[in-house]
Amino acid sequence: MSWFEALILGIVQGLTEFLPVSSSGHLLIAKELFGIQTDNLVFEVLVHAATVLSVIIVFRHQILDLIKGLFKFTYNSQTKYVLFILVSMIPVFVVGVFFKDQVEMLFGGGMKQISIALYVTALLLLYATFAKPKEKPLNYSRSLLIGVAQAVAVVPGLSRSGATISTGLLCGMKKEEVTQFSFLMVLVPILGEAFLELIGGNMSSASSGIAILPLIIGFLSAFVSGLFACKIMIALVKQSKLSWFALYCILVASLCLIFA
Repeated sequence: MSWFEALILGIVQGLTEFLPVSSSGHLLIAKELFGIQTDNLVFEVLVHAATVLSVIIVFRHQILDLIKGLFKFTYNSQTKYVLFILVSMIPVFVVGVFFKDQVEMLFGGGMKQISIALYVTALLLLYATFAKPKEKPLNYSRSLLIGVAQAVAVVPGLSRSGATISTGLLCGMKKEEVTQFSFLMVLVPILGEAFLELIGGNMSSASSGIAILPLIIGFLSAFVSGLFACKIMIALVKQSKLSWFALYCILVASLCLIFA
């Protein structure tokens, strides 16, 4: 992988991880457009870790507050919120442990599969935009339901942030609340995957087969673009502009079908 290819993939990953347009789908589209032949797991984990770092920076005050509350060792609002996050991780844990091989097979479905998943993403965003459910707070059952949405969104082309935020909105949660929860709930799974790769000795340049410069450029480009996209997404959700992303997903899905 060249440094330019790493730059392109890093920017695509960072921008699309938090915008509800599917990072996995856009990475596959970018590889197809630029003729990039790589399915390197180390690079994928690295750019995902970079986007997680951008979330930590954007939500640093909230994360610090959760940590402080957790170490009071009482069942307070912070402890309850952390438990909500842990509950949301159950579905993706089940998928990762018992259905890992089936999930990996999904990434060979091609442009038609991505198109269908993008259409589904668009429908979810449109439904969440115009539905007016009764307002309800975050609880354990809604945390689990949002976690199910995250687990289903392993399908390439189905946006993780789009699925989780739409599910939260349809459950009646406030826009700011569900956006923050959607971003924070992904921290542990991605950091956990990166940690497992690190202790397994798979994160080195030699083991990945990619030179150190492309790895660094991919990480930095994913971090900077992820920081930008995270802040933009928070502002857009507050203004209820998800319908524009739905139209974008429909356009990209249609183009993928035409030129597949």
